[in-house]
Amino acid sequence: MSITSPVELDGMQAVSEAVGLTLKQMRDYARPGMTTLELDEYGGELLRQYGARPAPKLAYDFPGNTCISLNHQIAHGIPTDKAILQEGDLVNIDVSAELDGFWGDNGGSFVLGNDLHGHNALVEASKHILHQAIQQIRDSVRIAHIGRFIESEARKMGYTVIRNLVGHGVGRSLHEPPGSIPCFYDRFLRTRFRENSVVAVETFISTGARFAQETADGWTLATDDGSFVAQHEHTILVTDGLPRILTTANGI
Repeated sequence: MSITSPVELDGMQAVSEAVGLTLKQMRDYARPGMTTLELDEYGGELLRQYGARPAPKLAYDFPGNTCISLNHQIAHGIPTDKAILQEGDLVNIDVSAELDGFWGDNGGSFVLGNDLHGHNALVEASKHILHQAIQQIRDSVRIAHIGRFIESEARKMGYTVIRNLVGHGVGRSLHEPPGSIPCFYDRFLRTRFRENSVVAVETFISTGARFAQETADGWTLATDDGSFVAQHEHTILVTDGLPRILTTANGI
């Protein structure tokens, strides 16, 4: 969406704070031995306390309040009582919600407890690249140039990027124009960022895989080669200078 009034900005700030705080509190609440369903139910209750409604259920009838993906899963993981969190797991939580007609989106990967499997370097790379990429965004910058920056920085660190998962516009619905803010350089993508627009920018930084594969449940996306992916996402407001990060409450 494009922000045209203080009321709209206040609305986007409110929903962005709700999803940001929920993500942070879910991350802090997660413990080894807990199921992803327990963690998701906690997140759903937090959203209700903030007056928000979980976007995956609302928009797509997703079987969960949030998306929780583990290890070789990349995104859209279904919370279940059969998935038990383990020390050292690579965990991704994606929280999106609607509040008073405004929609916000954010997500982040983290290592649960001690880094038994050496995933922290990947997580930190994803966070660092996201923040560096956000600093490049302003009015009239080509979206493809941000994708090139993300891909280039990942390559310098010895990683690849996922090419079939992208960021997007957000605001009056969960997914809006621009419909594609990729992590790679798409020379055919001519769209530019525009001042006062709200977008969700994401990194998908991989230890090997370049594409996410749909699994048998019809929702969860995973690698098929044993590699791992870290994802981080902020909702931002584009300006004619440095962008304004609306989901800073998530602590990423």
